[in-house]
Amino acid sequence: MNRQCLALDLKDDPVLMAEYERLHQQIWPQISAHLRQHGVLDMQIWRLGTRLFMVMDTAPGFSTEAFARAGASEPKVQEWEALMWRFQQPTPWTKPGEKWAPMKRIFSLPP
Repeated sequence: MNRQCLALDLKDDPVLMAEYERLHQQIWPQISAHLRQHGVLDMQIWRLGTRLFMVMDTAPGFSTEAFARAGASEPKVQEWEALMWRFQQPTPWTKPGEKWAPMKRIFSLPP
């Protein structure tokens, strides 16, 4: 299993943030199926203010590029992504054209 940690910001609007959270209480079944079909074993999204933090555990061999290509060819995934982008915005450190930005691990508790 591999773990990825990513960051994204929400637009600073309490109504939009509440709607974003509501939509994530029960995501569309096609989205859950897509995630699992392409090697996502577990996913959690945490929020502090407008900053989102995603923890994604993936199967060995998971490829972010292949995952992105698969999502680009799925109409329901594209519909979900377009809906989510109404609430989201890139962090100040996100590269142009990207959405969720990978975070760099700076500490791990030694055994």
